[in-house]
Amino acid sequence: MAKERRTAVTVIGLGLMGSALARAFVRAGHPTTVWNRSPGKAAALVSEGAGAAGSVAAAVAASPLVIACLSTYDATLAALGPAASGLRGRTLVTLNSGAPAGARRMARWAAGHGARFLDGAVKDVPTAVGGADTLLYYGGDREVFEEHEPVLRVLGGDTVHLGSEPDLAALYETAVGVPLLPALLGFFEGAALMRERGLEAAALVPYSVRWLEMIASVLPLFAREIDSGDYSDPVSTVATFHAGIPEAAHAAREAGVDTAWREAMDELLERAVAQGLGDRSIAALYELLRRPEPVS
Repeated sequence: MAKERRTAVTVIGLGLMGSALARAFVRAGHPTTVWNRSPGKAAALVSEGAGAAGSVAAAVAASPLVIACLSTYDATLAALGPAASGLRGRTLVTLNSGAPAGARRMARWAAGHGARFLDGAVKDVPTAVGGADTLLYYGGDREVFEEHEPVLRVLGGDTVHLGSEPDLAALYETAVGVPLLPALLGFFEGAALMRERGLEAAALVPYSVRWLEMIASVLPLFAREIDSGDYSDPVSTVATFHAGIPEAAHAAREAGVDTAWREAMDELLERAVAQGLGDRSIAALYELLRRPEPVS
C-alpha cells in the first residue's frame, strides 16, 4: 500500500491486546494515535512511532478509523463518552469482550452519534497480532468492513466478515469460547492425576494435543447431526460416556483429585440416559441443553 494511502488509525485502550494492535499499525506504516486512561502506557508505543493524544476526544479526532480495545462494552462506552460528539462521520471498531446484547447496544450508541460501526474479536493472544494466520472476525455493515478491510488485515491475515448483524462477532466469541475452560479443567485434572503418581504434567502434552486434534476432526460430524436433528448413526454414544462416569470417579478418588467441576456434566448424561438417549450420538446432548423438557 502506498504511504499516502495508509489510513490514520486511533487505538483506544492500551492493555496487552490494545498495545499489540497499535504496534501492528505502527509497524505497517499507518499513522497511529493512541490513548489510555493511564498515560504512561503510551510511552513505549510513542518511542516506536505512535502519537499519544492528550485526551480521548483528541484521539478520536485524529483518525477516521477508531479502534477501541477495552475490557467490556460498558468500559468502552464510559471511555468514549467524552468524545461521543467527535465520532460523527468516523468508523468505530470495538474489539472487547461481552455478550451479543452489549454489541447491539454499542451499535445503537454509535449510530446515535453518527458513527459507522463494526464489532470484532481477536481470536489469538497479543503476541500473535499481525501474524499471517491470526484470526479476527467482525460483524456489521459489509460496506464498512470492505472499505476498511485492508487496514484491519494488518492485525491478522485471517480476517473474516461474519455478516451484517452487529452482534455476530460477540455471538461467535461467546459460542466459540464455551469449550475453553472445560477443556483446560480437563487438562488440569489430568495433570493432577499425573502429579499424584510423581509424573510431570508435561508428559501429557503430546498426547493431549493428539486427543484435541481428534476432537477437532469429529466436530463437523457432530455439527451435521445437530443441524439435521438425526443422532441415529453415532460414532460415539451417550451410553459410552455415561458408562465412564464411575471409572473416572474411582480414579479421581484414588488420587485425591477434586472433580466437583464434572458434576453438572455427569448429571446431564444421567438425564439423557433417563430419557432413552443412551444409544444416540453424544451430540444428542445438544437437545437437552437447548430445551429442558424430555426429547421424544
